[in-house]
Amino acid sequence: MKLMDFTPIAFKNLFSKPATCNYPAEPAVYPERSRGHVEINIDDCIMCGMCMRKCPSGAIKVDRNKKEWSIERMGCVQCENCVVSCPKKCLEMVPGYTEPNGEKTVDTFAQPIPEVPAGKVVNDISKCILCGLCARKCPQECITVDRTGEKTWSIDRDKCVQCGACVDACLRFKALSMEEDDGEKGVVTIKKEA
Repeated sequence: MKLMDFTPIAFKNLFSKPATCNYPAEPAVYPERSRGHVEINIDDCIMCGMCMRKCPSGAIKVDRNKKEWSIERMGCVQCENCVVSCPKKCLEMVPGYTEPNGEKTVDTFAQPIPEVPAGKVVNDISKCILCGLCARKCPQECITVDRTGEKTWSIDRDKCVQCGACVDACLRFKALSMEEDDGEKGVVTIKKEA
């Protein structure tokens, strides 16, 4: 008797369309707000490492010396912290997910290593008010501002990646600018005269 109760359900399922999508035969349609996966425009990347420091799962690695950016796809939790924190906006979330695999996949993107640095940050100390906004915006933490004691502005040329975040932060007073790099190394300190 129980078999007869199941017969209408079996006939209904036999002649109706499937309730699930026909993936992978048909491409998957992702909802509008799906997170997807992280993609990088490696040409715009300045290798500052902000994405690596903000990644809660440690899936992103940045090697400034080799000019390589890599992501462990299965370690990424699609939180979008890296996209939000990128000062050059070269990261974006793209619909679609990494296909399952038996091994951990690491996607590595590399830039050609430039022979000549892009430039250097220069401070016109007569316009500078030592507000420290440039130091707070620097992703490499290579700028130091002393407002109370010696009244100095310092930059570590070895740590600076010439991203321009400090120059963008100083839009009101225009004390900072980018100039052609002359190969100067180490910490450069400028004192503001009273």
